[in-house]
Amino acid sequence: MRPSALITGGSRGVGAAIARELAPSHDLLLGGRRAESLRAICAELPQAAPWPVDLLDHEAVAAACSGIDRLDVLVHNAGLAELGTIADGGIAQWREMFEANVVAVVELTRLLLPALRAAKGHVVLLNSGAGLNAKAGWGAYAASKFALRAFADVLRQEEPALRVTSVHPGRIDTDMQRAIVASEGRSYEPERFLKASTVALAVGQAVRTPSDAHPTEIVLRPR
Repeated sequence: MRPSALITGGSRGVGAAIARELAPSHDLLLGGRRAESLRAICAELPQAAPWPVDLLDHEAVAAACSGIDRLDVLVHNAGLAELGTIADGGIAQWREMFEANVVAVVELTRLLLPALRAAKGHVVLLNSGAGLNAKAGWGAYAASKFALRAFADVLRQEEPALRVTSVHPGRIDTDMQRAIVASEGRSYEPERFLKASTVALAVGQAVRTPSDAHPTEIVLRPR
């Protein structure tokens, strides 16, 4: 039986790249808010099935997880990135960032723990360079990513049968990055950023690491 993988935010960008990387070896569930956003990638990858659910709707997430009895790989790729100073950001931005980048991840992982335990599975968390080094203007985002790293560290200790990998890439050439650069008032130069396929390859290598080893953290920076 082929191993299974659930990838959140799987419709485009890094999530779609990870799906392409794992498709030759895994049966895929690709998460996204809307089914129509997943049609193109699922048509491209016959091994993939759509898993449309709003990760902030915890009742809907619980219902979507109820039929998953065994899961070999859970890739947390969905998340939110938004600039904002502490002075100007406001409490709504901080709550939104933590709900998307931490609470949704924690709850989905918790719901899927029985399925992951059954497979002695692997949880991969797409973190960020901001989860290791906070910079001005990124307070809420960086704080959420530091919290995500703490969650990974605790999960690794509490669930020793699982492998838990935090991936900390620098800036990646994606549509989200274009929006961020535009908000910074700079011109977009894709060659300055990591390719989504490169980040996906790092995730694939972590998943394929032989079972006697535990890849705990991967840090990638643009050259």
